Amino acid sequence: RMERYLVLASAAGCLPVFVLTKADMTDDPQGYQRQAERLSPLATAINLDARDPMEIRSLEPWCRNGETVALVGSSGVGKSTITNGLTGSLIATQGIREDDAKGRHTTTSRHLIPTDAGGWVIDTPGMRALRLTGSSEGVDAVFSDVAELANQCRFGDCRHEAEPGCAVQEAISKGALDPDRLARWQKLQD
Repeated sequence: RMERYLVLASAAGCLPVFVLTKADMTDDPQGYQRQAERLSPLATAINLDARDPMEIRSLEPWCRNGETVALVGSSGVGKSTITNGLTGSLIATQGIREDDAKGRHTTTSRHLIPTDAGGWVIDTPGMRALRLTGSSEGVDAVFSDVAELANQCRFGDCRHEAEPGCAVQEAISKGALDPDRLARWQKLQD
């Protein structure tokens, strides 16, 4: 899902920043941060406890001088809590459901709100599905390493499975490309 968000951000010309809001729920928040940043050279990741006003302040560099940020993600990840911390608003929030650990839809429409730092934040409803229609340039940008290898294949219609001269499979065999990354690229290409 995070790669899908990266694709949409790239296709829209946006700077993607992953805000990992549940840092207080793990012993190794930096491990999650490194995993998020490894998804693409385009990605920046920040860990924070969204309920801590001092940690929310670490987001202010993206929210000043007329800049606009959009908070997107699944229900229950802390978008409205972050909005409240950046703007002084009192948007209603809810915890996750205990029975299935899923977020509850609290925000039902988008809101553009001025931040205390001089920018704007768009609080959006939680997303359950993320469609990538018309985002092929974003896929190529996020997976530039795989796309570059694919362009080096011997045949233009290479499926990157067992064809002779496949640069992608050669990179996998040398350990330079994770086969799971290839599979995710192929899934998004489809």
